[in-house]
Amino acid sequence: MNKPIIAALMLAGASIPLAACGGEPEQPAEAVDANAIAGIEITNARLVLPPVSGNPAAVYFDLGNAGERSVTFRNAEVTGAGRAEIHQSMMEGEKMVMGEAHPQTIQPGGSLEFAPGGMHVMVFDLAEDMTAGGTAEVTLVAAGGKRHTFTAEIQAAGDDR
Repeated sequence: MNKPIIAALMLAGASIPLAACGGEPEQPAEAVDANAIAGIEITNARLVLPPVSGNPAAVYFDLGNAGERSVTFRNAEVTGAGRAEIHQSMMEGEKMVMGEAHPQTIQPGGSLEFAPGGMHVMVFDLAEDMTAGGTAEVTLVAAGGKRHTFTAEIQAAGDDR
């Protein structure tokens, strides 16, 4: 074969991959926050200290789901606490009782209120440095192990809940 023909074929073959490189540059993938669940929104978060030192505290907040899938929360954690549990207060006859809640599912477009006298996160064995005016890191644990972490302002027992 003739050298000019071989050179022409090599040049033609080399231009094919270069043509594929033209066009829009590739966009970087969005960073996924390992401490957030897509679509979950937390507002009005506060940890209310107990009136008596050594008693449990409570975390209240508003939970919204702007995502496309339902999310079921089964547990909670609070940094600086021995343990935390999702609790529910309810009337049993004429008596108000409280206990650990069943897993809570929030549908797309739905909301759930964690408020005094209802659903809340009960926080046990608080660290001594958790004082009014500070903040606490709260993590909701969803079915499947996904986690959603948010910050709650720490309030004294007598503050508006």
